[in-house]
Amino acid sequence: MKFSKNTWIKIFIVISVLCFVLLYYFLGFSEYLTFENLKSQKDFLKDYVEKNLFQSSIIYFLSYIITVAVGLPGASVLTLAGGAVFGLVWGVVLVSFASTIGATLNFLLSRYFFQDFVKKKFPKQIKEINEGIQKDGAFYLFTLRMIPLFPFFLINLLMGLTNISVWTFFFVSQIGMLLGTIVYVNAGTQIANIDSVQKIFSPEIILSFSLLGIFPTLTKKIINVIQETRILRKYKKPKRFDYNLAVIGAGSAGLVCAYIASTIRAKVALIEKHKMGGDCLNYGCVPSKAIISSAKKFHQIQKSNLYGIQVNSYSLNFIKVMQRVKEIIQKIEPHDSVDRYTKLGVDCILGNAKLVSPYEVEIDGKIITTKNIILASGAEPLIPNLEGIENVQYLTSENLWELKNLPEKLVVLGGGAIGCELAQAFSRLGSKVTIIEMTEYLLNKEDKFVSEFLYHKFTQEGIQILTQTKAQKFIVKENKKFIQCVKDNQIFEIEFNEVLLALGRKPRTFGFGLEELGISLNVNGTIQVNEYLQTIYPNIYACGDVVGPYQFTHVASHQAWYATVNALFRPFKKFKVNYDIIPYVIFTDPEIARVGLNEKEVLANHIDYEVTTFPFDDLDRSITETELEGKVQVITPKGKDKILGVTIIGANAGELLAEFTQAMKHKIGLRKILGTIHPYPTRSEVAKYIAGAWRKAHAPEKALKFLEKFHSWRR
Repeated sequence: MKFSKNTWIKIFIVISVLCFVLLYYFLGFSEYLTFENLKSQKDFLKDYVEKNLFQSSIIYFLSYIITVAVGLPGASVLTLAGGAVFGLVWGVVLVSFASTIGATLNFLLSRYFFQDFVKKKFPKQIKEINEGIQKDGAFYLFTLRMIPLFPFFLINLLMGLTNISVWTFFFVSQIGMLLGTIVYVNAGTQIANIDSVQKIFSPEIILSFSLLGIFPTLTKKIINVIQETRILRKYKKPKRFDYNLAVIGAGSAGLVCAYIASTIRAKVALIEKHKMGGDCLNYGCVPSKAIISSAKKFHQIQKSNLYGIQVNSYSLNFIKVMQRVKEIIQKIEPHDSVDRYTKLGVDCILGNAKLVSPYEVEIDGKIITTKNIILASGAEPLIPNLEGIENVQYLTSENLWELKNLPEKLVVLGGGAIGCELAQAFSRLGSKVTIIEMTEYLLNKEDKFVSEFLYHKFTQEGIQILTQTKAQKFIVKENKKFIQCVKDNQIFEIEFNEVLLALGRKPRTFGFGLEELGISLNVNGTIQVNEYLQTIYPNIYACGDVVGPYQFTHVASHQAWYATVNALFRPFKKFKVNYDIIPYVIFTDPEIARVGLNEKEVLANHIDYEVTTFPFDDLDRSITETELEGKVQVITPKGKDKILGVTIIGANAGELLAEFTQAMKHKIGLRKILGTIHPYPTRSEVAKYIAGAWRKAHAPEKALKFLEKFHSWRR
């Protein structure tokens, strides 16, 4: 067998360590490194050291390093020996540096042998730990070093699994272990008066050290309070507040904040400058799903022959389609209306809000005072800086719904979720649609099979797709509009009647006082918040699209709960926002739904995984409905039924995703899903069938062969 250079190095290190361990016991060092032997040999050793200080210091120093590095017992006795034979000052110097060097070597051995394995085995946990280490690693290490209840050997090994730097580990360990080293070495100088090692640390001393170790944590909390007080100190705090909470923005996040606050009887102001319901109701989720529904019905009429139905005459009335969209918005409006929220006890204020201070919000000249503020200002369509864009009346998700006529030629700039959904809808309604996408695939965050499926589906429906294509500028000539693009170094033009910009959304962060208060933004323009959704001001929170990292209505609502509860119950209780399991749906036809990890992500996290799939063309209900496209893909760890992620392409994928999301949330594996009764014939059976496919792939072959012989014998 041929080993790599790295493997040979590991073998050499393992053999060297084993040799040290064997020599330690074979040569009887374990008998020498005892408290009793140290007491009996103290005078002899002290006399030898006085005559050979340099030589004995080197031998002692190296012995200590090896003992700690390899993890051999006897470090405590060696520390006492440092005080007994070298005295307090020189003993502390030797022990302090030797223990830190030995601990660092132990740390490096752990990192070299185990870090990659642990990262591969527990990628998510290690990622979270490393994020914490990057932020507060030195602080936590210092705290652990100060508490003698934590075995130092174990600390070395565990820290080796993280990404803390070697120099940080060395420096913090050197300082953190110093007090304990002084106590032990000093005890060594008094060894004649000590009966046993255990009596060096009485319960009182251990308690004192433990309190000393906890002290940095308490100090950090005190510092946080001081920092909060300092940042708020320059603003005059009202003696009495008008509101417990003021929410800026009445979109998905803001509405939930106001609802929760009013439910728990807090006095809350909800401030909106435009329309209640925000983007989701007026421009996003609601109108887009309404037009997608009309397009789907029209498409079904066109393929009615598949169902044995002959339709002799049908036509599309685009004005009525858009009228229906507006009627649906109007039907849902009461759920998000001023009237409803006023009845809930919320003060709904229409106007432009601006932060005057962490305690004051100005609305069109009127100032209200509030104990807490939540920023839920949402996001808006991203407009590219393309030459000539001012000469074309471009469409976005905000003004699309004002269209009076169906575009004959529609260019959709962007192949993400919004672009794909609306491109398919308008194509089915009769527009000639071209999608321009800069990256290699549509929906480039999804697995390749999803992008390829959608590419073929759209191509079949007559949509032109130009990937790896960059839009350069807009041109108007002879009353016709063109977009100039480049692909494979070839420049070409595409004529259009309307262009829809679907390049994503940018957070709304300007115009309401963030810059004046110095509230920080991230590189992507979102408001910078901590894990509790706090900004730099402890009483100003932010949630929803203005924060990210996911721009979904349900995530905005999820964050809103955390922001509201944390704001209203600070400082007594607070909760870290949790993004562990985020489901989402792309409402093309068929739908694309996902929760958890996809293959791209498990590969990036170095997870040893398996993929199980089940196609819809093998599901009875799909066959009866003649909706055979798509499949379910489940990702599990190698040999285990734990669900890491699910991707579904198919009719009603969004509804089917709910069972898998709940299973992941409550740690239910595929075995239990297989044992759950699903009604026949329904699409929900796909969960049972994919669980069965996983079980079949993990069938115990030896046991089955035995059973085959058993049943043969019984015959």
